[in-house]
Formats: sequence, C-alpha cells, structure tokens
Amino acid sequence: MSQINRLSEGGRIDRNSSFTFTFEGKVYQGHKGDTLASALLANGVKVVGRSFKYHRPRGILGAGAEEPNAILQLGSNEATSLPNQRATQTELYDGLTARVANAWPSLDKDFLSVVGKIGGAMMPAGFYYKTFMYPESLWPTYEKQIRKAAGLGEIPRANDPDQYDHMHQHCEVLIVGGGAAGLAAARQFLGLGQRVILVDEQSEFGGSLLHCREKINGNPATQWVAETVEHLEADHNFMLLPRSTAFGYYDHNFVGVVERLTDHLGEDVNGVRQRIHHIRAEHVLLATGAIERPLVFGNNDLPGSMLASAVQIYLRRYAVAPGNELILMTTNDEAYDAAIEWHNSGKTVVAIVDTRSFSDGERVKEAKALGISVLHGHAVTSLQGSSHVTGAEVAPIDRDGKSVTGTMRVISCDTVATSGGWSPALHLSCHTGGRPSWRDDIAGFVPSNTVEGMDYAGAVNGESALLEVIQDGAAKAKAIADALGSELAETTVPVVDTLQTDSAMAMYLVPYRLPVSRAPKQFVDFQNDVTAAGIELAVREGYESIEHIKRYTAMGFGTDQGKTGNINGMAIAANAMGKSIAETGTTIFRPMYTPVTFGALAGQHVGKLFDPARYTAMHEWHVKEGALFENVGQWKRPWYYPKNGETMDEALARECKATRESVGILDASTLGKIDIQGKDAREFLNRIYTNGWDKLAPGRCRYGLMCHEDGMVFDDGVTSCISDSHFIMTTTSGGAAGVLQWLEVWHQTEWPELEVYFTSVTDQWATMTISGPNCRNVLRQLVGDEDVSEEAMPFMSWKPMKVAGVDARVFRISFTGELSFEINVNANYGLYVWEQVMKAGEAYNITPYGTETMHILRAEKGFIIVGQDTDGSVTPQDLNMGWITGKQKTYSFLGRRSWSREDTVRTDRKQLVGLKCVESHKVIPEGAQAVDNPDQPVPMTMVGHVTSSYFSAVLGHSIAFGLIKDGLNRMGEYVYFPLANGKTLKAEICSSVFYDTKNEKPMNANEDEVSALSESYEPVKRTPVHHLGKSHPSSPGVHLHERDGVSHLVLRGEPTAEFSAAVESALGLTLPVSPCTSSVNDSLQIWWQSPDEWLILSFEQDASTIEKKLREALQGHFQITDVSGGQTLLMLTGSHAKDVLKKSVSYDVDGRSFIMGKCVGTSFAKGQVFMRHHSENCYDLIVRRSFADYIALWIQQSADEYGLALDC
Repeated sequence: MSQINRLSEGGRIDRNSSFTFTFEGKVYQGHKGDTLASALLANGVKVVGRSFKYHRPRGILGAGAEEPNAILQLGSNEATSLPNQRATQTELYDGLTARVANAWPSLDKDFLSVVGKIGGAMMPAGFYYKTFMYPESLWPTYEKQIRKAAGLGEIPRANDPDQYDHMHQHCEVLIVGGGAAGLAAARQFLGLGQRVILVDEQSEFGGSLLHCREKINGNPATQWVAETVEHLEADHNFMLLPRSTAFGYYDHNFVGVVERLTDHLGEDVNGVRQRIHHIRAEHVLLATGAIERPLVFGNNDLPGSMLASAVQIYLRRYAVAPGNELILMTTNDEAYDAAIEWHNSGKTVVAIVDTRSFSDGERVKEAKALGISVLHGHAVTSLQGSSHVTGAEVAPIDRDGKSVTGTMRVISCDTVATSGGWSPALHLSCHTGGRPSWRDDIAGFVPSNTVEGMDYAGAVNGESALLEVIQDGAAKAKAIADALGSELAETTVPVVDTLQTDSAMAMYLVPYRLPVSRAPKQFVDFQNDVTAAGIELAVREGYESIEHIKRYTAMGFGTDQGKTGNINGMAIAANAMGKSIAETGTTIFRPMYTPVTFGALAGQHVGKLFDPARYTAMHEWHVKEGALFENVGQWKRPWYYPKNGETMDEALARECKATRESVGILDASTLGKIDIQGKDAREFLNRIYTNGWDKLAPGRCRYGLMCHEDGMVFDDGVTSCISDSHFIMTTTSGGAAGVLQWLEVWHQTEWPELEVYFTSVTDQWATMTISGPNCRNVLRQLVGDEDVSEEAMPFMSWKPMKVAGVDARVFRISFTGELSFEINVNANYGLYVWEQVMKAGEAYNITPYGTETMHILRAEKGFIIVGQDTDGSVTPQDLNMGWITGKQKTYSFLGRRSWSREDTVRTDRKQLVGLKCVESHKVIPEGAQAVDNPDQPVPMTMVGHVTSSYFSAVLGHSIAFGLIKDGLNRMGEYVYFPLANGKTLKAEICSSVFYDTKNEKPMNANEDEVSALSESYEPVKRTPVHHLGKSHPSSPGVHLHERDGVSHLVLRGEPTAEFSAAVESALGLTLPVSPCTSSVNDSLQIWWQSPDEWLILSFEQDASTIEKKLREALQGHFQITDVSGGQTLLMLTGSHAKDVLKKSVSYDVDGRSFIMGKCVGTSFAKGQVFMRHHSENCYDLIVRRSFADYIALWIQQSADEYGLALDC
C-alpha cells in the first residue's frame, strides 16, 4: 500500500530508506525516523485498536507518552512478543510486526463491539463491582472472561532472548527532559566541571523544538538544538541519554531511567536491549514539559479525533497529514499552529472552532489572513461517523462554555484536532509524595516545590511562551550552579521569536443540548472507557474523594496513568460536587511514568546471576562425581551421589551403610567459622553460650547452644580452644552471618569493655569429615608420624598437623555417632587434600555422602539440626538438653532469665521426642500434625508436629523427630498423623536416640597396619577462579586477572600511636588510619577496612611470616587472622573497567570520588567486595572465595559488550 498521507517534502525522516512492517497481517512501508504511529498514519490506517470496555474503534490520539489508544502487541514470535507497546513511542524498524490485542476475530470485525453497542448503556461506572459479585465461587470464571475481553495484552509464552543490565550513575545535576528548558539549562553548565546527565525519552533531543514554528536566533529551532547538543557532547562531564525515560523518582534524589539501546534496531540484534540507569544526583531539574489536554465532547473517541499538538508533530516531524479535511477546536491560541501547518501542507482546514468569544493573537490573525474560517464562541459538541470521523456537530456556546446557545450544524471533515490547554508533566515530582498545586492562570497543576533537591523549569513549571521556557531553564540552572558553589556568569539566552497571544479559556467538558447522562458518550479516559456520565454517576452515588472516584470509575488506571484525562475528570467531578478543582484536588502519580519491562527491571539478575551460588573448594570434584545439589542458604551442597541409575533411596542406603560399616566422607566446608581472639574471649563465650567455657583447655572442643534473649535456641555448633585467648567457633551453614552479627551487636552495644575480636573464616577453611570404623586408618596414611590414636586424640579434641603435606587442623568431633575426624585446611589446597583422602580411602571403599545422608546419620544418633528441629519457639529444655544449660555459671548468659517465665515452664510445651511409625516401612511426612484422637471431628486438636523424618536403611525402619506437647513425659504412648490423602499413621513416642544408644561403636573402630600414602607430597594450590583460564580476544576493553601468591591477613586493634608504630616497625609500612585509605609499596599493601580493622596483602612473604612479625611487635589487645584461603585478589583493568564497575556497584567510581589509593567495601551485584582504585583504569577487588564464581560470572557478562580478556 502506498503512503497516501505522506507529504512530498519536509519532516525529519530519512526518505532514502525504506522499511517494511506488518500490522494486523497487512504489509506497509515506512522510513527510518518514523514511529509506528506515524507510519500507520502515513499509510492511511485509521483504526489501531478497540476500546477497553465497549470495544469501540479507536485511532491515534497523540504522538508521545500520552497516547491511550494505540497500545499494540509487537513481535514476530512468542520469544520476542511484547505486550502493551505504544505505537507513538515505538520507532519503526525493518520487519516490525504489530497487532492489536483486544479484537476478535479481527480488528475490523470485532464481535465484542456488538456487545458494546447493544449493552453499552447497561455497563456504567461500577458495572463490574455491581454485577459479578454473586455467586462468589464464579468470580475466577468471571475474571478470566473479563480480562480476555478487556484486551490487556498477552504475556510472552517463550523465554526472552534479549539481554538487559543496570548501571549506577552519579552526578551533580540530572536534567530530565531535553526540550527547550532542559537544553537551555544544560548549556549553562558547559565548562563548569560539574557532572551533568541529560535524559530525554525521544530518539533525539529537542522536544517541542523539533516541530515548533518559532525561530531561534533567526534560524529554525532545530539548528539551535543541533548546536547545543554538539557542545554538550564535546564536554566530557556531560552524559547524554536519548531514548531514555525517567520512570521513577525516589528518596534522596535517586532516579530510575530506562534506556532503550536497541529497541529501534529490530528483534535480531546482539547486545544489551535495554539498560536501567540508577542515577543518584545532588540536584534534579525537571524540564519535562507539558501534555496537551483534549476536550471532552460527544463521540470524541472516533478515529480521526486527535490532539492539536499531535497533528502538528506528525506534519512537521514526520511529514504526515493524518487526513484531508481538518476542523480544529481550541481554547487557546497555541493550537492555531496545527491548523496553519495543515493549511501550509496543502490540505484543507474546514474551520477553526474557538470556544472563546473573541481572540486576537498573532496566530489568530495569521490563520484569518490565510483565509481559514474561524468560528468564535463555538464548540464541536459531537462527532459523526462509525469507524472514523466523517463530520462534526458544531454549535454556538455561551461565554462560560456551560451551555449551547444556538442551532447545531454538521460540518463535513475527516480529522478533528482539539486542544483544551496544557497539563504540566509533573509526574516525577509526585513519586515521593509531593502534592501538586492548582493554578487558575494556566488551568493546571504544577509541582508544589516540596521535594528537596528537585527544581522545575519550563512548561512543567507553568511557563508557556518559548522565550519564557528558555529563560526559566537558564535561571534554574544558575540557581543550581550557585548552590553547588560554581561561578556562573550571567545566563545567556538566544533570541527567540515571540508571538502575542490572548488568554486561554478554562474549559474541560463541552456542553451538549442534552444532559450529560443522555448525551453521546463523552470520553474522559480513553484507555479505560471512562465517560463524563460515569464520573457524574460516581458523584451521585456518594463518592466525594477524587481517589475514590478514580478507583470506582477506573479513571487514570491505564498504562498512560490518565495523562490526557485526569484533569478533565477532576474538573467534571468538581463541577458535579459544586467545588473548585483546587478543593477537589488531584490523584497522585506513582512510578512507573510509562511501563517498564520486567526484563529491564531484572537486568542481569536472572538465571545463574539471579542469586549468588556459593561453592566450596571441592565443588568441581562433586560435579564430576555426579552429585546432585541442594541449596543451603546460598551454598550449593552435595545432596547425594547417585550411581548407575540408583534411585535417591538406594543412593542414601548405600551412603549410610558405607559410612556405618567402613568410611564415608562429607564436604563440611559450608559450616560457619568465626575466629575469636582476645583475653576476654572465654568470658564472652560464657555470656553467649548456655554452657560454661572456663575450663576448656587448649586442644579441646566443646559443643554449645546459643539462645536469643527470649530463651529460644537459634544456633549451635562446636567451639575449639586454640589457646587461652584464641577460639574457633563453628555455626550452622545458614546461620553464620547472623551469628557473627549477633556477636558484634552484643560486644559493641552491651559489653564493649570485653577485649575480644571476631573475624569470619568460613571461606578460609576447606573442611572434610571422614566418619566410620575405618576413618582412622585412612587418616593415618596421610599424616606421617602424627599420633592420631584414641589416647592421643580423644573425642572432642583437636591437633595441628600436616595432612598430605598441607598444614591442617584436625578435630575429633562427630555428627554421625561414628568415629570421625574433621580435617580443616587452607581452602586453596582443599581439593588437593580431598583427592588425597579419597586415594587413601580406596582400600576401604571410601564413599562420599551428601547432606541427606548426613541428616539420616545424625537423626539415627539423636542429634538436632537448628532450624529444622527448632523453629524459634524451642528452649534447650524443650529439646531435652537441660544438661547444656550452665546452672553453675556466676555470670548470667543470654536467655537464662527467660527460662523462668510462666510460658517457658508450662508442662504442656512442645518437646522434642523420637517417633517410631507402627508401619515401620512408612515415613511420616515432615510437617505432619500429631493428634491424640484420630476420630475427632475437624477441627482436630493438634498436639505437635514432625520436624525430621527418614527411612534408616541401617536400622531397617523409619525414624522421626517430633515436637509433641509434654512429649518427654509420654514415652511409650501413641500419637496419630492424619494425612492429606485421608490415611492416618500411628507412631510411638520414644527416645530420640535410635542408634548405638550406649555410645560404644566409636571405641570399637578398626585398627589396621597401614603405610603412608606418599613419602613426599607435592600439594597443588587452586585459587578460587583458576578454572577460568586464559583468553585474549582482539582489542578487549576489559581484562580480568587473578593474582596468585598473595598472602591475606586481617589485623584488628585500636589505632593508637603505639599500635601504629608497632605495625610500621614490623612491616616497614605506615598503618593507614584515615577511612578508606591505603598504604602501598612494591611488596606489601595495607587497606583500611574499618576504624579497628585492616587488610594486609603481601606479595612476597607468606602469611605465617607476616603474622609472626606482627605478634612479636604488638602488645595489648589485637587480632591477626590468616584469610589467604578465604578470599582472592582480582584485578579489573581496561578502558571499560569503570563501566563494568558501574554495572556492579552502587558506589560512585568516578575518579573525583574514588580517587587512586582509596579502598571501600561495597555490594557488588548481590555479593560483596572490598575494592581499591589501583591506578588509572585499574581496580583491585577482594572477593570472598565462595562468591568468586558468582562475581567472575557477573564480570564476564557485564564485560561482554566491551570484550573481555581473562588471565586466571
């Protein structure tokens, strides 16, 4: 089809290009520079959709974000499908496919339009609320059909193939809106050195200057725009973001901006499609302009009824005349431009219908001079036509615009443009609760100036004349520059054509010869089919708050948020209530300004990057051995190791029996580990734990429970004494961070007098537990002459030794009830030692087992898991663990007082017991509720629930733990568990210890004559991201390098002069005491991490040497902890290294803020890093070992568009 409405010249389109696109299955042509809307109009397409409720035909009304009708489904397939896209904001590209979402069987012949015609009068405001209430059970059915009829778009049914990301930006000034005011403001900051970000939602800057008739400096306004943009682009302190919408304003001048990077290029385009910028600005200047209001009159929704400004935009910017014969109805002089442009394009202006009784502005005179008929004191009261405008009913009205005063006549036309004035686009100013203020002089709401750090310029501030808009932008820029302390000379503004205008008329609803309730439908909100009659009905039914009226009628609920209809609706409601608009008030706009895709909001946080996956040093081995994994917190822990098609039950039975009968091995690296040092460490442990620690000797270990102040158990673990002032505490895997925070809170806020420090070493130690009768035989092969006999290493003891040539701490503790040894080594050697243990265990069929087998083994032995067998409402006494509550402690401890509360001494508290199902082969479901009487009618009296439940292959029957009311006094009794399938299981209450009740088995372990696995070991070190290897693409913009051979130590102490001098004497480097600073030489670095904590990096000496030097030099209270295995040093370099950081951290990485030598701790995506600005385009990142894979993967994806070289 030819572009019948395309003008032969003009516009900003590229006529040398030709794009083919499809709408509703028909093929059309357009040009580069078109929007989908302009291309449809150029091809003579009038109907672009069906309305929300009545399914009336709808055409294009506007030209931008205000468009309520042309909401289309884009995409050629399910993967690229995009719902609810505005044709007016969709740039045309070759191959674009679009269709409507709310017409069946076709747009031209929509079945539901018949329902709308026949039943429209019976579907007033509140129709759905009143009609579909009964029966209540059918509401899901009603809702499904209503949504289907409403045409809300279709969710894509395939995975999104596109990429999205986020970037964090910081600036002194953010200017939202690149029109006349925004550009004028931006020009004032040239050369000042302030960071300025200019955002505009259109494909090019200029706003209304791209289509206005006024000249600037005697030239077309577009020339001034081009010169301004050129100057801004040349200033490196400016960031220009076209095709970018500021969708949300949040506290502290935080603005969300979505940039459409490749939307306009088509579907099959590589790279990032959309990017969300998280902008933190010192000052925000809204220069968002204003949105033209249509007038409300009969059948004003017919295709061909448009905004006057939209007509002008299509004519001047896209060289499209949407029709042939135009009638313009306006309340102001500015709209005359549309008629003048229409006339100049060679089309016919049938008449200008001016609702004012008189106007004599320059535009009015020009129109009359062109021979255009101007009808003062008239209005278009209704439109005629079925699928599009064919005529307009025009009648005289009174001076106030309240009533028709004469005979109506019909004037033939195919396009009607209307203008009821302008509504400032103040949406962002409302997002944090700002209330707009009404101004009668402009008949619009303006921002109330109550948002701190936000200023307003131009039309959003109520200015209308172009010169005044530019002057306001320049003046606001000067005020901001003054506030920033910048010296700005007097503002300069260009010479701008100024046209004399007469006052506009405040008019919203055009009168009709019949009452509103009997007039043709007069649409206020086009997107939701809200009419003037519906609003008046809401008022008659008692709705007085504009917010209630909004919700009852659905006014402003659409994707356009009522951009064209809200003011008109408020005026109609105010009139119905006999109030002024100021008294009635306005609804509050909320984010998003325009819809934002979920893909953009998610950014890179999808798939493997949705949540950090933490890996142990042995993870690579588990994967190769076919382990299945379960999530424990963020850790990926081996769940079980199926072999040769085993079922889960078969694999668990094999793992359990192997451990009980020979030897099994578990990766226990995920257990939380906290290094505790200080002379008051014992006293602190006494206060935190329920049991005593005064007598725990070096080389010994003790199990402990922690309770909150309410006396309820919240964590447990084994703590070992390294020396009288040095302990290692273990916690549950998921509780490590919470326990460390708990310790710090009590130390810093309640017991600061205690000299003790805490450092997490969870990632430092790779931990493997070997259990079973042959585990000592395995260990002896790896430790040389070290004595690991029962006499030398009794239960709950530990020893330092070398295992397979690697320094280790070996603990004699057990969570299985078997003889067990827990081997802890520097995590860089964890995989190597694991492999050596497996070799040593080959003769004993050593079997790796996962967390599910661990759960079974511990349950057989009666050991609890905090968080599974407890729920925050369980005391040690409830767990039958009163033996661990230190009744002889002289100082109270956390939770102790709460045990004497009335609630905690009740006899009917739920208590942990064992449960044996009478049907021994059946496993009671975890969470099953216990009752005493299975025949009791519902609701039954529940007496407890199952916390842990398994089938024990070793015992040959199922076992379970349960919290049962007064359970410890009910041994031998039975409880019942009604299940969802209607069956009931019966279980006997018994002891929670099912296996080796006398603890005899560990003492009867096997003792074989064994030989050393090797006489000389060659330990293999594997750094956290060594597996990434090396890659060097051509011209990479980013390099990622992992530094090997670096010793990491954490130093803690009070930075007194004596302390600092001692550190400097030991290391030859000044201790940095100012926040975020560092001291560096060729072989050593010290990073400030907190007021009493530093990170020491040594590139030549090992950690033990550094530690020895410091301990010899320091006196008093301090802590030194080797964390070399627990973290790694990554170097991020290259011309785009800073861009990768902007995608990753919210911290301001600009060189003026993140200066060289500065170091900061910050969130990195969803992980954490400590980073230092090493040199130009070079950054050091300290990454915890278990997060290293996640951080590296994030960097790889973030750097993909720039090219990434790896050296790991």
